[in-house]
Amino acid sequence: MKTERRLWLKALAAAPLAAALPARADGLEAFRQRGRLRFAVYNDFPPYSMAGGKGIDADLARALAAKLGLAPEVVGFNADEDMNDDLRNMVWKGHYLGTQPADVMMHVPVDPYLAKANDKVRIFGAYHREALALARRPEQVRQAPSGSAAVALEVFTREKIGVETASLADAFLLGVLNGRLRENVVHFKTVGEATQAALEGKIAAVMAPRAELEAALKGRGELTIDTVNFPELQTGSWPLGMAVKVEEQELADAIAAALAELKRDGSLTEIFRRHGISHTPA
Repeated sequence: MKTERRLWLKALAAAPLAAALPARADGLEAFRQRGRLRFAVYNDFPPYSMAGGKGIDADLARALAAKLGLAPEVVGFNADEDMNDDLRNMVWKGHYLGTQPADVMMHVPVDPYLAKANDKVRIFGAYHREALALARRPEQVRQAPSGSAAVALEVFTREKIGVETASLADAFLLGVLNGRLRENVVHFKTVGEATQAALEGKIAAVMAPRAELEAALKGRGELTIDTVNFPELQTGSWPLGMAVKVEEQELADAIAAALAELKRDGSLTEIFRRHGISHTPA
């Protein structure tokens, strides 16, 4: 009799969990049977993803998979011409050279216009707000940039400023002030190369996303980093999230719930801290 009662109480206690299982099991069953979740990250993109499965995005992918009880498979992709191409290659179709798409793509701007232009994917799960920043040699650029670009960037009509080629900073600096800065905008292949040039005194400053500047400088104090916020800059900051195929709503919901847990228990901030990067909630 006691045994029967004990079994009944155990079943009753498990009832709420059992009632919640169908919503989780239906959409994720294929992933559970496979036992793993495939995440796409960019190749050679410090501090977010680097060789050997390192970087913020790679670590976050592993943490999310662990929350879902799945093994993480982190796969590197080369960036294509634009984000629309990346979403096609990494999420819903795959690359024409034969690379299979992933289940989840990391480092996707959570932007309504991007989402509207890509109806085959579902963009969600903002985990960090990236912002454009300026790393400057204080002896050459003495004041933090503030106010309008016409005032804050006037110093670069005399001093040289570095940017990564074909980046947001590149496009902005070439066009602002009616093109008056063009001759002093120096192009580099990577943000790391640009910051090295600044450390060596070859240029006075670098404009790039803040996390990339922090990663390149690794705490060195020769350059001062300031976030920029010019009225002329339409997109000075943007939330970073993830993307899945549009039909994978339940996968997106499960990942979003796992991300919320990582935010609540401080794990997300700790991932950024381990890489020496300031985490800004999105």
